[in-house]
Amino acid sequence: MAGSSYGTIFRITTWGESHGAAVGVVVDGCPAGLALDESDIQAYLDRRKPGASPYATQRREADSVELLSGIFEGRTTGTPISMLVRNTAHHSADYGEIASCYRPGHADYTFDQKYGFRDYRGGGRSSGRETIGRVAAGAIAARLLAQLGITVTAYTEAIGSIRISPHSFDLAEARSNKTGMPDREASEKAEAYLKQCMEQLDSAGGIVACRVENLPAGIGEPVFDKLDANLAKAVMSIGAVKAVEIGDGTQASAACGSTNNDAFRMVDGRVTKATNHAGGILGGISDGADILLRAHFKPTPSIFQPQDTVSRAGENISLQIKGRHDPVIVPRAVVVVEAMTAITVLDLLLQNMTARVDDIQRFYTSP
Repeated sequence: MAGSSYGTIFRITTWGESHGAAVGVVVDGCPAGLALDESDIQAYLDRRKPGASPYATQRREADSVELLSGIFEGRTTGTPISMLVRNTAHHSADYGEIASCYRPGHADYTFDQKYGFRDYRGGGRSSGRETIGRVAAGAIAARLLAQLGITVTAYTEAIGSIRISPHSFDLAEARSNKTGMPDREASEKAEAYLKQCMEQLDSAGGIVACRVENLPAGIGEPVFDKLDANLAKAVMSIGAVKAVEIGDGTQASAACGSTNNDAFRMVDGRVTKATNHAGGILGGISDGADILLRAHFKPTPSIFQPQDTVSRAGENISLQIKGRHDPVIVPRAVVVVEAMTAITVLDLLLQNMTARVDDIQRFYTSP
């Protein structure tokens, strides 16, 4: 299977299936000397693991990470870092009924058309459990970015039609409630809405927002490897993401140039912007303002209502799925968006080190 790797210098390759022995990731290109241990990775994995709330799948997994290579005496060695998380609570029997048919909204049909067969147990390679590898790799990227003073922070902006208020923003609240929303009132409304969805055997979608702070200007390439283009690819590669916005996003198409342009100003001897409609990116290159993006997630396709579908034999049938499924994936996806954003930003930062001759000369000739 092609397409399981992402990145140029800081490059990750995820592997494993939902109901296989384990899932994991190999991270190549991490510089030597970064202080790192399993607790640094585990803190990120704990934010996405199942069973943590009534609105997450009740599959009970510890999601304990094992660092297999690339670390010596608590520091990275510069060689590939391999990480593994064992699957310990898979119930493959729950998926026996879908072996011969296709679940609406899932990748069952397309996977079958591409490969001629599929691992139907929990979605196999297409399962959201694949994101464990992304989150583990993102934890490393975020740790390295933090040493440069760069932070990547994501949170739930909306669940269904319920959105947070910018006037009530509290990131500590987002990290302590069940929705990941940095607004207590909005979170309580979202929980009531999710309970209603569950009573109706239905599911919900939502929006994850992400902010990158203190990224210097000049990061990203001007043509195919634009910062925003790579961020869009990285975030769109997360299952269930149907749209990505940068800055004002779709609202920019209804604006005028006079209101959408961000005026430049000098403040304390440096170039700044009076507004940030562009979301921190101009011409595919960071402009020094905060990077702002939003990922729109569709409702979880696994719902417990009877649904029309077809069998592999071409028969029209009705299907009512079983198993353990998230009524909304948005709260658990927050850290996945954060991880993929961190990986993308770090990779382009490392690529940027060879953009200018004077930087290369300074690196190799400075005492």
